[in-house]
Formats: sequence, C-alpha cells, structure tokens
Amino acid sequence: MSVAIVIAMGRLHPRLPLPPLVQEWAEAAAEGLFQPQGEIPFDFASPPGEEALVPACSLSWRIFKNPVALFIGGVAAVILELAEPAVRTGVWEHSSFRDDPVRRLQRTGRAAMITVYGARSRAEAMIAGVVRLHERIHGTTPSGEPFRADDPALLAWVQATASYGFAQATHRYVRPLDGRARDVFCREGLAAARLYGAASAPASETERRALFDSMRTRLEPSPIIFDFLSIMREAQAFPGPLAGLQRLLLRAAIEITPAWVRRRLGLTKSFGLRSWETPIVRQAAGLAGSILLRSSPAVRSCLRLGLPADYLYRD
Repeated sequence: MSVAIVIAMGRLHPRLPLPPLVQEWAEAAAEGLFQPQGEIPFDFASPPGEEALVPACSLSWRIFKNPVALFIGGVAAVILELAEPAVRTGVWEHSSFRDDPVRRLQRTGRAAMITVYGARSRAEAMIAGVVRLHERIHGTTPSGEPFRADDPALLAWVQATASYGFAQATHRYVRPLDGRARDVFCREGLAAARLYGAASAPASETERRALFDSMRTRLEPSPIIFDFLSIMREAQAFPGPLAGLQRLLLRAAIEITPAWVRRRLGLTKSFGLRSWETPIVRQAAGLAGSILLRSSPAVRSCLRLGLPADYLYRD
C-alpha cells in the first residue's frame, strides 16, 4: 500500500466499505498501533457504560480518532518538547526512546488514547502510574540546571505542545479549526492535565499563545532534535507498506511547527513539505478519518457507552 495507493483509496466515497482483505489488514494495523506487543491489553469497551474523562460528544473524541493527524501532531509536539532543555534531558536520558523508539511511541500513543477514550476509572489509574513514574525522574541538564519530571511548569509545557500539535495537525490537514474550537479543545484537556500535574496548562488558545511567546528565549537548538528526526525516518512506526507515507507525515509535522521555532532550531525549509505534498497528506488524513475500524479505541469506546459504531463518523 504505497502513497499512490493511499491517494487512489482516498477517492473512494467515505461511506463505502473497504474490500474485506484491506479492512482486515487495516484492523490488524490499528490493533498493533494501540496494543503494543508485550504490554497488558487495554479493553476500551469496558466497563460497559462508564464515561471517559471527556464526553463522547466532545471535539477531542473526533480529533483523536484520526491516526494520521495524531501521528503528525504527536511528532510536532515532541519537536517542541525537545527544544526545551529540561524536558529534552528527561526524555532522552530517562526513557527508552533511543533504544526502542517504536515501542516508546506506541506506549505514548496508547496513553493518549486511554486519557481521551478510556473509562474514567481506568484512565485515572493509568495517569496515576505515570505520575508515580515522573516523581522518580530528576537530574541535571548539560548546562547544570536541575530539573524534575514532575515540575508543574514542565508538565504544562508538555500539555501545551500536545494540544497545539493535535489541533494544528487537524486544522492544517483534516478540517479548519477556528479560535472557538481551539478554546474548546484546550478546555477539554484540562481535567486530564490536572491529573498529570499540569495545573497551569493553558485553558484557551490565547493562554497557549502566551505560553509559547514566553518560551522564545528558553527554547534552543540541539543535535538531539536531529537525532530524533533521524530515528523517526528509519523506525518502522507504520506497517511496512506505509513506510513511505511515514516519512511524508514526518515532514508534515515539521511543517506545522511554528515558523519561529523552526528558525531557532535550524529546521530549514528543506525539512518541511514540498508544495505538491500537502494535498497528499490531506488526502491521507481524510481517508484515515473516514475508515471505521472496529478495533480502534474510538469505536470500542463508543460501543462501551452504547453508542453506534459509526457515531464519530457521522457528519
């Protein structure tokens, strides 16, 4: 399934079912993304009837159902996080990213899915485990600055970068999000942000912009950012047939990183999308957002609440 095939499939009417073999392949690929090997399986369909941290009618539920937008937004968020020296040191020296990048990405992606779609009791338990892990992580940056992973200011930055990445990826490649929609998306993430310890996470797009502006002198270039991008180009985060699409989406993520951040980090124009590639990314994102996968966290969570499987796919 090359990029060319993705484009051709994107011309299918979104209401039409995929051919059985393609549907089966897509279901297996989705399950592999959100249920990493070696991890205890997480059942998004239980306990029956239990609400999530955000309701099914939320903007978050619709944004997070699109795996292409999530990949693009997640990579953009990591670039912004690695530009902050304390976060960069914590991620690079106290996680498995360098040794097992795909597993680390899968675990991070599943945590995001649980935070948005998982039953409240199970999401809270998962977040509590992450908080306990953060409490044990501390150290010193190469410049001698002490840091702690549970620092509320660092956690607020991580929350803000994730909110920006997912919203901007959706806005650029799926459908436009105006200022009001971005405000709603920020507010919907506050409950989880506070559970993670990010008490001062932005509650609006205005607050998010203010936080980004305050970081202009704090963010800095680093070879680690280029190491991360190199890892992401080579790691098989997507199933083999979609390897070419993975590199395209990586450039799409760099493209949505704020221009002033790209300049500061040395991410020149050559790292972003060519003009003719943007429509391809939009086609891929549109296709990904229209395919109903019964194994996906979004659909399984709808079924948990007694909603139709296609609840999030209706206009």
